[in-house]
Amino acid sequence: MAGEASAEAARKSSQEAQEAQETAQVQRTADREPEFPVLGDDKAAAFFDLDNTVMQGAALFHFGRGLYKRKFFETRDLARFAWQQAWFRLAGVEDPEHMQEARDSALSIVKGHRVAELETIGEEIYDEYMADRIWPGTRALAQAHLDAGQKVWLVTAAPVEIAQVIARRLGLTGALGTVAESVGGVYTGKLVGEPLHGPAKAEAVRALASAEGLDLSRCAAYSDSHNDIPMLSLVGHPYAINPDAKLRKHAREKDWRLRDYRTGRKAAKVGIPAAAGVGAVAGGTAAAIALSRRRR
Repeated sequence: MAGEASAEAARKSSQEAQEAQETAQVQRTADREPEFPVLGDDKAAAFFDLDNTVMQGAALFHFGRGLYKRKFFETRDLARFAWQQAWFRLAGVEDPEHMQEARDSALSIVKGHRVAELETIGEEIYDEYMADRIWPGTRALAQAHLDAGQKVWLVTAAPVEIAQVIARRLGLTGALGTVAESVGGVYTGKLVGEPLHGPAKAEAVRALASAEGLDLSRCAAYSDSHNDIPMLSLVGHPYAINPDAKLRKHAREKDWRLRDYRTGRKAAKVGIPAAAGVGAVAGGTAAAIALSRRRR
């Protein structure tokens, strides 16, 4: 027992020492870094992942809770949503199997409903379940880009309609998200292309940057997940926000900036852009559809 207590004390002391070093690094970095974001740089923009970066938990699961309240599906389906959300919050990472199951469930639930109906409900669900789950620290980072005169986009695997509601309510420029197929304004229960996830996000950001005339080396991207390393590697100013273990390790190796708002700890390092080579993957269709929808 005494040995275990001693080991735990040593582990805690080591962790506190590491956090103190990171805090000191924050101050040293702040002293020598040029001001960022750069005021008036219209060739720069910021791209934010949504789940666990801007908002605690997953938007799709919160949306599911709201649909259950409105009797879109039964109690057994809610139990599955609740389990997936609990796992996501405890693990702090995206499990592909869970996320795929959640997407399939959501598509089957909205099949046959009108797009306009879900957009209206999305506004209500934001107020009920999402508004108080926005990370203040990440919100402040987004606002800093807006105050500098730059555009700020959400880039997420969540349905584009939900993402657009959240972006609008936060005062952001817009959102790229997964596109559900609709015919005559009614959901078919299928996707257009693939979910906007992992490398597909990088393809969407690249397409949007080209359409907007942006210089990606002057842009910033923010995410919590190692799945978004391709998107983070695409820009000149990558940030790891509330990072999972793999992203934290990668960010430290690349000397990227880090922020962790889950426990109040904040660690920051000078960002050095990694190689921007990203493999082509399915997802370009979703990006193109989202871009065309934005322009209309």
